[in-house]
Amino acid sequence: MSEPKPHTVSPEWLYEQLADEDLVIVDATTHLTMPPDGSVHIEPGLATYLEAHIPGAVYADLFTDFSDHHAAQPFTAAPSERFATAAGAVGIGDGRRVVVYDQSSGIWAARLWWQLRLEGFDDAAVLDGGLPAWTASGYPVSDEQVIPHAATFTSHRRPELLRSTDEVRGALDDPHTLIINALDPATYRGESPSYPRRGHIPGSINIPFGDLVDPSTGRLKPTAELRVVFEKAGALDPDVHPVTYCGGGIAASGLAHALAVAGRSDVAVYDGSLNAWTADESLPLVEGPDPR
Repeated sequence: MSEPKPHTVSPEWLYEQLADEDLVIVDATTHLTMPPDGSVHIEPGLATYLEAHIPGAVYADLFTDFSDHHAAQPFTAAPSERFATAAGAVGIGDGRRVVVYDQSSGIWAARLWWQLRLEGFDDAAVLDGGLPAWTASGYPVSDEQVIPHAATFTSHRRPELLRSTDEVRGALDDPHTLIINALDPATYRGESPSYPRRGHIPGSINIPFGDLVDPSTGRLKPTAELRVVFEKAGALDPDVHPVTYCGGGIAASGLAHALAVAGRSDVAVYDGSLNAWTADESLPLVEGPDPR
């Protein structure tokens, strides 16, 4: 039996693998800001990639190339055919290994990691701590744009890793579904002006993705600590199916990745998240703290 693929790798491990011709290193940096007026500003990270990136890394534009622009919400996962084309264009394909990183909190890298898993590609990992951890370890960076070697990516979608609004609504009273909000506690409680309708999905609990990261290093907390958090929440119970959500599916992907690191790799992401849920005024929202 083959060894399971790691969901995260260290800068030290990656540095030792730089000469591997089958390894594709991907910078998935995206910049998203939400001014006080409630608007959303999205900027691809190509400019920061060109300033400094891991040697040999290619750039992937998650918003332009890996999202479904026919969907009502930004960053909706692209259909399998579009995803396969975009992945192949940056060199991700059959027989390749992939390490994804970003230049901030890791949620953008986790987003591409989740999309790869959604399309049946398992040999992908997130660089723990991203570019900041890489540079803190004393490893070199480059400012040369890398031209990808095109590859053939074959999609085998796993629909069980994705949830729609209708599916989440239908599971509100299902005791075997655990809906987890990955946003900060204030937004979960309904105290943030980021959404026209405030609050959280009824019955959902709050595990902020930011609480799973060591603020001094930018890396995920040790696996044992993650397991304590998830076990307390019931997310490691084999009789329940965790479903993560946030504002638009990005932090939810980070939470799904952290759960996979802790041993729960079957987590589904509610891709539309609050962007989709709050757009339908018939869907309920609850304000207040986590009831646990």
